[in-house]
Amino acid sequence: MASAESGQRQGRTTHRRTEHTLRRRQALADAAAGMPTGEDGVPAEPAGIARFRCVIYLCGAPDTDLGTARKECTEYAGDFGWEITGVIEEHVGLLPPDGRDGLGRAIERVQLGEAGAVLTAWRSMISPVPQEYDAIAREIEKAGGFLHVRDSGRKREGRTP
Repeated sequence: MASAESGQRQGRTTHRRTEHTLRRRQALADAAAGMPTGEDGVPAEPAGIARFRCVIYLCGAPDTDLGTARKECTEYAGDFGWEITGVIEEHVGLLPPDGRDGLGRAIERVQLGEAGAVLTAWRSMISPVPQEYDAIAREIEKAGGFLHVRDSGRKREGRTP
């Protein structure tokens, strides 16, 4: 029987790569692995992924305690891993949305890029009137964010739909 190994072995060929080629290949490998490289080809610090940011907006009557709603919204944002950039509370009752300074400040935070969403506890905190609510939602979307309601009223614990 003939052996698979013959007495003649070819030696390993050596490739001569320039320093520039080695750095370029390393940079390509790093980029493929998701590691950005610096100007000199040295891997840069990996860029961290920023957390999504929201602003909590709460509105109620002058004598309303919004502490529970604030706590629930804070926990809700935490469940999604959202960073809270601010909590805006208004005790002006349910005036039309155009007459509320706090709601305007929440929308402004989205416009400035400080937040990507306005989070509120209940839909009625924006407006009980569907047309007004929709107008505010559109305004926030035009600013580059979205309006999110923690409890849309469809299903609550202990309540059947």
